[in-house]
Amino acid sequence: MIQFEQVGKRYSNGHVGLHELSFRARRGEFLFVTGHSGAGKSTLLRLLLALERPTSGKLLLAGQDIGSIRSSEIPFLRRQIGVVFQNHHLLFDRSVFDNVALPLQILGLPREEIRQRVDTALERVSLQEMGELLPSDLSSGQQQRVGIARAVVHQPALLLADEPTGNLDPRLAAEIMGVFEDINRLGTTVLIASHDLALIARMRHRLLTLQRGRLIGDGEAA
Repeated sequence: MIQFEQVGKRYSNGHVGLHELSFRARRGEFLFVTGHSGAGKSTLLRLLLALERPTSGKLLLAGQDIGSIRSSEIPFLRRQIGVVFQNHHLLFDRSVFDNVALPLQILGLPREEIRQRVDTALERVSLQEMGELLPSDLSSGQQQRVGIARAVVHQPALLLADEPTGNLDPRLAAEIMGVFEDINRLGTTVLIASHDLALIARMRHRLLTLQRGRLIGDGEAA
């Protein structure tokens, strides 16, 4: 699913985001990426989304070479990816249902298919009775669940999450991670960038540790 081969990323100001990063993640795997601020986590995620291109090495995502992919092909690549943000990025003037439906509306799917997919996505995150509410009517944990439902409603092969539990208390954080595990069990590859080492250790999934753009650890969290 994901293949980094000696991938480097150097920015125009001379900053090096990644140094010769190499790892592979198989389809259906669940893995974490951690490291201090500036370690390269954001660069890694931006490369996977083709928001940045590698300056050296090779990055393959679902068999496509991110370094040589044409700009016109990027929207089709991103349809295989769902993204969950720390701060939800919800539209507070639209209902929960409409927030989750947005990616499908952009794709131009028929109304009935949109309803079916949104209902399924909301059920996966245990919000099936809250579609008509506004995000402001929900708790922080429920808002994050809406963000997850929106990320998976188009049935992506890969789910990326950037500090998805950063604003949640430990109990809610554990609940949200349980939702990610449920989604992973359905076959979706899940990659989560997180600082929460205690939570990561309890989940016992593969952990990639970055330091100043270099991979210094790859194994199950201790």
